[in-house]
Amino acid sequence: MNKRVIIFIIALMSVALLALVFVQVYWINNAIEVRQANFVRSVNEVGSRVVVRLENTNRARIPENMQLIENRITYSLIDSLISDELNKKSISAKFEFGIFSTERERLVLGTEKVNPAVFLEKAYAFQLFPDEYIKEPDYLMIYFPNERGFLISQMAGLLVISIALILIIIFSFTYTIITIYRQKRISEMKNDFINNMTHEFKTPISTISLACQALKDKDVAKTNDLYESYIGVIGEENIRLGAMAEKILQSAVLEKKQIELIKEWFDIHEVITDVVNKIGIQVQIKDGRIETDFKAEPAEIHADKIHFTNLINNLLDNANKYSPQKPIIRVSTENVQTGVIISIEDNGIGISKKNQKKIFDKLYRVPMGNLHDFKGFGLGLSYVKVMLEYHKGSISLESELKRGTKFDVFLPYQS
Repeated sequence: MNKRVIIFIIALMSVALLALVFVQVYWINNAIEVRQANFVRSVNEVGSRVVVRLENTNRARIPENMQLIENRITYSLIDSLISDELNKKSISAKFEFGIFSTERERLVLGTEKVNPAVFLEKAYAFQLFPDEYIKEPDYLMIYFPNERGFLISQMAGLLVISIALILIIIFSFTYTIITIYRQKRISEMKNDFINNMTHEFKTPISTISLACQALKDKDVAKTNDLYESYIGVIGEENIRLGAMAEKILQSAVLEKKQIELIKEWFDIHEVITDVVNKIGIQVQIKDGRIETDFKAEPAEIHADKIHFTNLINNLLDNANKYSPQKPIIRVSTENVQTGVIISIEDNGIGISKKNQKKIFDKLYRVPMGNLHDFKGFGLGLSYVKVMLEYHKGSISLESELKRGTKFDVFLPYQS
């Protein structure tokens, strides 16, 4: 997918996501405001009902209009009346109340430990005994300390659903973006794989084709040395094609969900030595060497010998491939409590910290500028990792750019 198209899609989805979140927040805020308006109306009705009921009590009807308000009504009476009226309105919010004397300019009765400043500013006020005109009016003040919280709690179900939907949408958006980039990266790696595979197969096929044409020449057929030389070239290129075909087959193995392992007891030193002798020829051509230090004793494990041979071959082949000049490769083994550790170290170009995280991904090849500077399909290390997992083993690496790489492979004695 084109990079500009991806950016456009992401931008479009981002705008849509932000718009959706804005609409949800706006809707939630409006819903809270509607609830608050209903709450205010209900509290006003509660206050009015309490005032009427107070007027109808015997104690409050005392004709001495100048009597102090705190002597006409009691704390418990007001508390019970307010609670009763709130229950009728299905309002369970915690409340505080007080009686404010206009004449004395202070609260004269009410809930203890109340903050007068906050109370007087935010409380709902209702005039007591409004028909009495002889003295300054007194007011019943009702205050809800957690009014906003109560309103939100009344909408808990809707809020949870709204927030859950927003989170699901954000998660889906994020996952989609990650998937798009992942698919783009996989597509690029597959294209690199196809280009590289075409390039690598083209060379030996062309060489074999030229050698076959040369063998048709009667003069070449009469010259034994030349004839044998061309036959040797065909044989070498055929082996090379076989090795590349094996890499492709390894890729097919990785695609399987279940891999059948044929396990047997064998000596890892014998297998490693065979692979070292095989890769050693290529290393010597580059004026390099492979050093071995086998300390593991016992050195026998119960594993699939063919897959073990392949993974050691892949690691040594990489060590040689990515050590352009005079490779020095060290292979060592040692015992640990539950198995053996095989270490393969080279003096090659190394791997950056950034690329170390992706080195075991299928088809991933460390960027090297020119795609064909280092031949390969990006299958070797992913195959190694999968095979080790099937054997309940593991692999780790230490590497620094221009200072080489070290792989430590752990395999249990019996997987």
